[in-house]
Amino acid sequence: MMRAMKQLGMTAAIIGTMSAAPVLAQEIPADASNFYKSESVTVRQVTFPNQYNMNIAGNLFLPKNLDQKTKHAAIIVGHPMGAVKEQSANLYAVKMAEQGFVTLSVDLAFWGGSEGQPRNAVSPDLYAETFSAAADFLGTNPLVDRERIGVIGICGSGSFAISAAKIDPRLKAIATISMYDMGEYFRTGLNRTRTAETRNKDLQTAAEQRYTAFASGTPVYGPGQKDAVFPEAAESNDFYQTERGKVASNDRRTTPASYAKFMNFYPFNDMDSISPRPILFVVGEVAPSRCYTDTAYAMAAEPKELVVIEGANRIDLYDRTEMIPWNKLTSFFELHLNK
Repeated sequence: MMRAMKQLGMTAAIIGTMSAAPVLAQEIPADASNFYKSESVTVRQVTFPNQYNMNIAGNLFLPKNLDQKTKHAAIIVGHPMGAVKEQSANLYAVKMAEQGFVTLSVDLAFWGGSEGQPRNAVSPDLYAETFSAAADFLGTNPLVDRERIGVIGICGSGSFAISAAKIDPRLKAIATISMYDMGEYFRTGLNRTRTAETRNKDLQTAAEQRYTAFASGTPVYGPGQKDAVFPEAAESNDFYQTERGKVASNDRRTTPASYAKFMNFYPFNDMDSISPRPILFVVGEVAPSRCYTDTAYAMAAEPKELVVIEGANRIDLYDRTEMIPWNKLTSFFELHLNK
């Protein structure tokens, strides 16, 4: 049984620009359950506009025993960068709905069922706006108490959720899972292993691809996840390129020209302004991207909490139900959303 080491107090890389030989997948863990369903929870497919009249797609999960005559705490769940809501986000939403919360998994703008052209483009501002749009939707739902809305951001969505919470006080409690700071990754890589030369070369490639896309009227797409090469490629492919987490509708092909937008994305700047709203950081002990969670935790103001899952990597916390600290997530939101 994995132990959680608790400490109190104090993607996707540039997928479209690199390629190599396929990475062999490992055996699917027995406790991996990305497509988990619950007999005690109902799901409704919903759409709602963001502030820029782009329709956002989501799945609204309701406990079957929910009291329809009162208002309830709600949680928005955002998927990893380069994923869709059917990859990890739905699992978290279902599990938290089993605990009595109204939950909403969302496709970030440009991804999955949400609107935005070109498809799978990068826009950190509009990714963050997706969480505020979800708060609009939930806060006007008769089943939801608009003063008790929380957020779970998985991987890249952890930093997008923090970015949203800095300017949207309606998000009352924030939890990040295996958080990835896509801005810092683009600028300096994992643990500052990305050179300025490489970064500048990618920026030049992005600029040239803008010319190509403009002249042709068609966006330039990269090869997709199956050919990706970056420090966590094998780990990612074990999820995205196997039955463990593969979704037919998401080939993860991105528009490399738009990745330059991450250069201006600094989600942890001024994150102390979120206080006194609480932040829970959950990260795998051996996740290569743990550096981003450690940095954010150090920069956050109280109240904050860090939970490190012993032996876990980044992807383990996407879907391994025996490693994800469901009890901790439940108690965190019950306390801070006063469920």
